[in-house]
Amino acid sequence: MPVLGITLIDNKMAKVTKKDALRYHSEGKPGKIEVVPTKPHSTQADLSLAYSPGVAEPCLEIEKNPLDAYKYTAKGNLVAVISNGTAVLGLGDIGALAGKPVMEGKGLLFKIFAGIDVFDIEVDEKDPEKFIQTVKAIAPTFGGINLEDIKAPECFEIETRLKAELDIPVMHDDQHGTAIISGAGLLNALELTGKKIEDIKIVVNGAGAASISCTKLYVMLGAKKENIIMCDSKGVISIHRTDLNEEKKGFATAQNIKTLAEAVAGADVFLGLSVADVLTKEMVQTMNDNPIVFALANPNPEISYADAMASRKDIIFATGRSDYPNQINNVLGFPYIFRGALDVHAKSINEEMKLAAVYAIADLAKQPVPDVVNAAYKLKRTSFGRDYILPKPLDPRLLTHVSCAVAKAAIESGVARKKITDWDEYGNHLCEMMGYDNKMLRLFTDMAKANPKRVVFSEANHVNMLKAAVEAKQEGICHPILLGNEERLAKIAAEENLSLEGIEIVNLRHDRENERRYKYAAILSEKKAREGVTYEEATEKMFDRNAFGMMMVATGEADAFITGVYSRYSEVTKMAEQLIGIRPSYKHFGAMNIVTCKKEPSSSRIH
Repeated sequence: MPVLGITLIDNKMAKVTKKDALRYHSEGKPGKIEVVPTKPHSTQADLSLAYSPGVAEPCLEIEKNPLDAYKYTAKGNLVAVISNGTAVLGLGDIGALAGKPVMEGKGLLFKIFAGIDVFDIEVDEKDPEKFIQTVKAIAPTFGGINLEDIKAPECFEIETRLKAELDIPVMHDDQHGTAIISGAGLLNALELTGKKIEDIKIVVNGAGAASISCTKLYVMLGAKKENIIMCDSKGVISIHRTDLNEEKKGFATAQNIKTLAEAVAGADVFLGLSVADVLTKEMVQTMNDNPIVFALANPNPEISYADAMASRKDIIFATGRSDYPNQINNVLGFPYIFRGALDVHAKSINEEMKLAAVYAIADLAKQPVPDVVNAAYKLKRTSFGRDYILPKPLDPRLLTHVSCAVAKAAIESGVARKKITDWDEYGNHLCEMMGYDNKMLRLFTDMAKANPKRVVFSEANHVNMLKAAVEAKQEGICHPILLGNEERLAKIAAEENLSLEGIEIVNLRHDRENERRYKYAAILSEKKAREGVTYEEATEKMFDRNAFGMMMVATGEADAFITGVYSRYSEVTKMAEQLIGIRPSYKHFGAMNIVTCKKEPSSSRIH
């Protein structure tokens, strides 16, 4: 199961020693999670409300209407991470208690990425029926249940029964999490290669819970069952074998092939959820043009990154590891899937909600990547392409993008008990809950959207300024005017997957701008004649993009001007004073720096 278990330091995988891992889990308060009170509890009055006698009132309300549990208790933000420890990470059947550190870790991820509280519950029971009954007995406590690290084929029966017999969301993340994330990656990889999912040949190596769930989802996305070949440790799963369980029988092929090498020849897609080093360079070379290889064995993939890249240049390659491009990481999905499901009090996580998550994740990878994400991974820039088919796990936009999509799908498919009508408000609530929100910035943005102005971006050939202009255009904040060379801007935009459609570009070097330069020069020389500024000097000055942009503002052809990527503040303010000037009622320029803090923004002024 691909998980967020690898730390990135300088784009290399951090070496985790046994000593470091044990110290991390034991130092201070043992473990990784705790329960924190959310209500006042310092006075006798507080305690009387929290427990006896005040607690009787919400109890009686819930007795009359069970759904009031969402109103008066933590049920609506509480998920159970439940396991019997029979298929833990890459460790296998190590038992319920030994799996507890993993379940606590899953609880930590739920909390830090989506603000969801978790009780990890380790059930020492391998019998599926007894396990099901145990989970059903404790289900009223929770708003959702995340089944974890339960071996196949028992996991299929357990999840199917619990989904049918409970009225809260239940998901076995080992199955569906990997399926959803890899499905999003597959859609984007196919888009890049120009292939259609209904036409491709897919080879799946591994026939466990995740492999079967991935394959089923690919069929839901449009793949044809007859074009899929599945292999297990004994070779190709075919109709001629007599050792297949019911899940494997559903993907048995009639083709007369027995080995992985035979299956891979002529394939478009390889999905591995098996063991390391079973796919060779020679096998990859027999695949179709632009092969898509998802080698997700943990911790070492079915083929190493070096061998995959050396096998052919047209490959799109993904693993479960964070030290290589295109990480298939379940944390892109499960926190936000449960977030959306919980917020509409969903009765289940259905196929419509899973597909909504797939498309939302795939779509996000095609949008311009915020600088905060590039900075987190120490990347110069990231854009949709062969090395970026999925968002990065630390992309804060996943919270709103995926949660909203899942919540909408729950409402539209009829499993939601609570409706959301104002999606902007819901998105703002999510950001505020996780500390991503900046109310002051949101206020400024709303004001700008109410009356978008013409804004000159003078140094548009810098990627950061160009991205800012495009984003401002897309969000309706302003009408950007870019100063720069059209060809260079188009090249940068193509590299960053940015659309310049509808954005005005002004090239100062074009002859067609001569008339405007001469006009600006005449205005400036007349205005500054007593200071010795000649028309010739003013004309020469208009080849400076900062000067030209400021004159656009001075003449009313633009409303605002942005610079400062290359230019110094002191030089620009002097130029602005000369070209635009200061209102008579003021004596100097002012600048404000705003710093966002956890509690509230703070500011300082520079004159």
